Amino acid sequence: MTRKSIFITGAAQGIGKATAERFAREGWFVGLHDIDGDALAALRDQLGAEGCTIGVLDVRDATAWTPALEAFWKAAGGRLDVLLNNAGIATSGAFTEIPLSTHHAIVDVNLKGVINGAHLGHPFLQRTPESRLINLASASAIYGAAGLASYSSTKFAVRGLTEALDLEWRPQGIRVCDVWPLFVKTKMVDGLSLPSIRSMGVRLTADDVANTIWKAANHRGHRVHWLVGAQTHAMYRAICLFPDRINRAVTAKLSGH
Repeated sequence: MTRKSIFITGAAQGIGKATAERFAREGWFVGLHDIDGDALAALRDQLGAEGCTIGVLDVRDATAWTPALEAFWKAAGGRLDVLLNNAGIATSGAFTEIPLSTHHAIVDVNLKGVINGAHLGHPFLQRTPESRLINLASASAIYGAAGLASYSSTKFAVRGLTEALDLEWRPQGIRVCDVWPLFVKTKMVDGLSLPSIRSMGVRLTADDVANTIWKAANHRGHRVHWLVGAQTHAMYRAICLFPDRINRAVTAKLSGH
């Protein structure tokens, strides 16, 4: 197959769905993967079965990754141009009031799921010229987000993993980058209750993030971190320019602490 292909986790809704729609419009072959099989089937019907494939995948299950990747590889004609680690979950609230099992679940999906995808996707990426791994990080990887402690921690970890793998895999011809949105109008954000959402608002759409992922997938230069939206850029510049005590004070005020 001459057309490029992308394997997307968390593809059934939100950013994953918007990304699938964007890449499908551009003529890419799209692999749709999620735990919601019914939503995947509906999206396949929307995009057209000739341009995509679906597979139920729980990113936490390391044993499920290789069969999913092999099935996609065959359907895509023997190529994996982009693996998008998009699947993620979040819960807001005071750290000690959130059940420990929920913290563990956030780590399992947001971090272990990304590690699974990177480790098990590597052989397929290595066999595709100029391939790339794109991980969904977050603006919460800029400074620890109160009320989102575990979520923020996983995104810091994704940031570090991305930087490390970019250094390791670049000599192999694989580019690794991540995407940092702030709050996005999706069901995941709808379920969060945070002072920072009330003070900053939710200004990004899933399409905004999908457009940035598209740019990251096709960028010819060397760029590891892709920030989405003016607010995220402003936050990142502030962390770089101002003393830590000022950044901490601003972050505390925005988060109501």
